[in-house]
Amino acid sequence: MKQHRLAAAVALVGLVLAGCDAKTSDVELKTPSQKASYGIGLNMGKSLAQEGMDDLDSKAVALGIEDAVGKKDQRLKDEELVEAFTALQKRAEERLAKASEEAASAGKKFLEENGKKQGVVTTASGLQYEVVKKADGPQPKPTDVVTVHYEGKLIDGKVFDSSVERGSPIDLPVSGVIPGWVEGLQLMHVGEKYKLYIPAELAYGAQSPSPQIPANSVLVFDLELLGIKDPAQAQEQAPDSPSAEPAAPAQ
Repeated sequence: MKQHRLAAAVALVGLVLAGCDAKTSDVELKTPSQKASYGIGLNMGKSLAQEGMDDLDSKAVALGIEDAVGKKDQRLKDEELVEAFTALQKRAEERLAKASEEAASAGKKFLEENGKKQGVVTTASGLQYEVVKKADGPQPKPTDVVTVHYEGKLIDGKVFDSSVERGSPIDLPVSGVIPGWVEGLQLMHVGEKYKLYIPAELAYGAQSPSPQIPANSVLVFDLELLGIKDPAQAQEQAPDSPSAEPAAPAQ
């Protein structure tokens, strides 16, 4: 997290505060502008909390905004502010590193135990899968575009993405998803449902695609292969994209 990003986030949060002396209970949320302002503060607050910035002083934020808007002399030197931002950045990095280490350890233990369960198959790559529903349809090739329904979870059961919840299956290229999906999809027949247990190195590895997925996380997907698109049809139709969701399986 860069210093300018933190500063911008803090400023946006401050914009929705009523001021040092105002009470948040007195703020009205009636007009589109007021509602949008609240939404900005809500989203930025969630973002800051996810990055470990859950102990910011809202009164101090409001004071900074008030001084800037009122063109008053700033109460802290630039050197002090840089030092403070650096400290927050360091703390956030330490928190992410710890979460990554914990996820890697928990994931390794999970896969070791899960691989012993009846019905779970472990491939040479380390991918684990379980056939939930069998079917005799065709199998996709790396060059195919497929239609699927899926739900992605962490090993603690927390759902981070679900086309099922959205009520809309997605189309995606077999070769354009994370390695665990590339392998898993080619094992499936149209009409089948699999449960995939994907090691971090076959998912996102040390790179976290979203705050909802710690780095080095093992991912669990309930995956249903609904169909294989005709190549010509796939080119004519723009595929649905889950990119707006917190953790699409795309590479």
